[in-house]
Amino acid sequence: MISVLIPAYNEEESIGRTVGAVIQVPGVRQVLVVDDGSLDNTASRAADAGAEVLRLPHNVGKGGALNRGVPYLNQPVVALLDGDLGESARELDVLARPVLEGEVDLAIATFPAVKKSGGFGLVKGLAGGGIKLLTGLRLTAPLSGQRVMRREVLQAVVPFASGYGVEVAMTVRAALHGFRILEVPTMMTHRHTGRDWAGFCHRGRQFWHVFLVLAGIFMRKALQKEV
Repeated sequence: MISVLIPAYNEEESIGRTVGAVIQVPGVRQVLVVDDGSLDNTASRAADAGAEVLRLPHNVGKGGALNRGVPYLNQPVVALLDGDLGESARELDVLARPVLEGEVDLAIATFPAVKKSGGFGLVKGLAGGGIKLLTGLRLTAPLSGQRVMRREVLQAVVPFASGYGVEVAMTVRAALHGFRILEVPTMMTHRHTGRDWAGFCHRGRQFWHVFLVLAGIFMRKALQKEV
């Protein structure tokens, strides 16, 4: 009933626990990990935990890894999860419920509040503001990568955007197609970007990628109006 797609890059420390938790969720029939050119033992850890593994020869980024995995999915409901969820991936059960029960078409996980997040709210504000302007949809977790959707939604939002704009582009496309979208509170946890130089660089790249995605969508809408 549910195919789970997990893009992973150098996640040997957590991917086994993530896969192990997901496999135990009722309704999960397929777990596919796309190893995005990892330099560690991500692929073997995922396979040992029971996942199907698609190994990419070099890193193509999250959007690229998701696109490579989509053709192999074989269930009517699709879940996208990050590889660093660990045991909290069992919360997929909570996230998937509204979709499985026909209440919504796309469910987006929200996480428990964390103090002193490394994001400083800039990227989140850009993403949320852009989504609201384009669709009228208000989201508290516009960058959440933990999502469950019907296959019809998946078909409408692929190919996924490259870089860190994946979630924003996905949400906008789904909303503009008229699909029902709901944020679902979960107890999922994962790594947070730090407040060091590496963290600043990561958030800078993320901000730029989200900006480019939103700018591209705004430009296409403007051109359509002129036509």
